[in-house]
This record gives sequence, C-alpha cells and structure tokens, in this order.
Amino acid sequence: MKVHLVVGARPNFMKIAPLYKELLRKGDVFKPELIHTGQHYDEKMSKLFFEDLRMPKPDVYLAVGSGNHGSQTAKIMERYEEYLLSGGKPELVVVAGDVNSTFACAYVAKKHHISVAHLEAGLRSFDNDMPEEINRILTDRISDLLLTPSLDGNDNLIKEGADPKRIKFVGNIMMDSIVEHEKQAKASSILHDLGLEEKQPYILVTLHRPSNVDSFDGLSIILKAFRDLSSETKIVFPMHPRTRNNITRLQLDYLVSGNSNLLITDPIGYLDFMKLQMHAALILTDSGGIQEESTFFGIPCLTLRENTERPVTITEGTNKLVKLDTHCIVSEAESVLEGDRKTGSIPMYWDGCTAQRVVKEFREFFDK
Repeated sequence: MKVHLVVGARPNFMKIAPLYKELLRKGDVFKPELIHTGQHYDEKMSKLFFEDLRMPKPDVYLAVGSGNHGSQTAKIMERYEEYLLSGGKPELVVVAGDVNSTFACAYVAKKHHISVAHLEAGLRSFDNDMPEEINRILTDRISDLLLTPSLDGNDNLIKEGADPKRIKFVGNIMMDSIVEHEKQAKASSILHDLGLEEKQPYILVTLHRPSNVDSFDGLSIILKAFRDLSSETKIVFPMHPRTRNNITRLQLDYLVSGNSNLLITDPIGYLDFMKLQMHAALILTDSGGIQEESTFFGIPCLTLRENTERPVTITEGTNKLVKLDTHCIVSEAESVLEGDRKTGSIPMYWDGCTAQRVVKEFREFFDK
C-alpha cells in the first residue's frame, strides 16, 4: 500500500521522520514515499535536518521555493497534481502540521479521491489572522483521519462537528524524534563551538512569525528586549532568513550589532539545536514546535505571541504567553532567570511511541 508522506517546511521533518521509519518496518503492508514540496528550500533549513534525522533523499522534490501564500500554495497544488497524474497516485496521503504544503497536498489528494490523514490535527489558536490557522481548519475539514497530539485537539474537532470516528488521539510525534535522537544531541559540540560553558546560563531565541518580524513596531519591540536582556545574560539567536532580511530592510541592525553577548548564528541543525534547548536557562520563541519541545525538556519557555494553538504547553507544561511589549518581555524573562521557574509535566502520549499508534490507526482504517 503506497503512502505519500508530505514534508515542506522544517517542522514537518521531525513529525514525518519517525513515521517514515515505522512504515518501513511494516514493509509487508506499507510502501512509504517521501514528497518534499521545497517550501523550505534553504540548505541550512532543510538539508541539515534531513541529515540529522537520518532521512533518505526525497522520492519526489517539487522545488516550489518561496512566494506569497497564494502563489506558493498554487505551485504546490499544480506540481503535486502533475506527479499524481503521472502515475504516482497512492492509497493514502499523510500531511503534518499547518504549513502551506499541508493544506495544498491534502486538497489535491481529496480532489483525486485519495484518503488523507492529518498528523497533528485539531490544534487551534482561534486567531484567523494567522495563516497557519486557516491551513489547520481547512485541512481538518477534508481529512479522513484526524490524528491529534493532545486531548484538547479532540475537543476542538468535536465542537466543530467532526465525526468522532475520524478522530484518533495518538500523541505528539515530534517527541518520537526527540526520544530517538536525544543521546546523539547530548554529544553535540555546539556549546563549545559557540564558546559557552556547559553550565553557563544563556537564553535561547527563535523568531520568525510574520506578525513579529515583518513590521518595524513588532520587530523593534522584541529586539530592544533582547538588547536589554543581553546586558546581563548571553543570548543565542539562530536567525531565520526572514528575520535577518527584515532587520536589514527595516534598518534595525543597530539593535543587534556590536553586542558580544548576543550570539547570532545561521540556522542550526536539529541535533545542535536540541542540545541548546536542553541546556538553556530560558527559551524565548514564537514557534509552535519549540513550545512543545521546551515542555518535554522541562525548560521555561516564554512565547512571544498573544495566543497559542498548543495550550497544553501552558496548562501542563513550562510555557507562558508574553505580551508583545519590551518591558513585559524583559520583566518576565528576568523573573525566570532569578529563579521563578514554571514547573510542568509531560503530557499524555508524548512518549516516543506515537508513530506506532499512527501506523496501527492506518491499518484499522484500511481494514474497515
């Protein structure tokens, strides 16, 4: 049974890698095929992760590259459909998360009467200004199997009228990748490479969401907070290309240049970044996945957003939302660094066994 596993942006890789490997183990039943749309095309944001996760070269590379939401989504649809029509039609298409590749490939598959499974279904920020929220809602609406990472996802889907028979609580598959690679990550030399001591406190930062980095007001507020915090504590900042370009475009270089305590790097591979998370005193982010990973590692996380589609990281984990205000960011961060750390627990089924549960659901789905 041929199964298409769609990846497009970096967060997809950690979700699809363990599922790909589990399907290979069931090779008498399933034949997985890796479809890379090329939504993230930068080598440092794509190739490094494939290598760290020990993923093979994709079976199909659509090479769509960057673009506005409409044009990028349309390119993915057009090129994926061309592949299906060329004889690449599977029995099942698996899409993950909430990027443009997720909805685009799900939409094309359904138009061709192919079953669709959405991995990480049911997450909601309830903010329709977020492009990702639109992708989540539309993908869930048309998917045949809704594979949820946490029980709030089940609740959201049921409130929206989804058939409960389509909803399967399988857990957080990103934790499968962490569990598999944690030992390798601990052996990473990234702390030494950056001139950091093993027990030296530092803040780890990621920043990429358009709502934070595309406007002068939003980006300057956050960068001023980083400048203030770095007067006392080192900050490690692997910078997303979008953020780097906008700092230059908005003439905000003066907020990040000439500061020896602000360690700006290119995007970092999966294993190195995992090591940085495990040893951080605090994580500041606007990434959904890092809210989850920080909860797994028990590291305090401040999310620079008004909302999150992962509320379980707040109710059970180590995450907290912070208002987009320089004083608020600095105050909350200093409070954590002074010892006011939020303790949390690891949510149910974040145990490294999600891929096994997913494959079990696939078998039951096709046995009906």
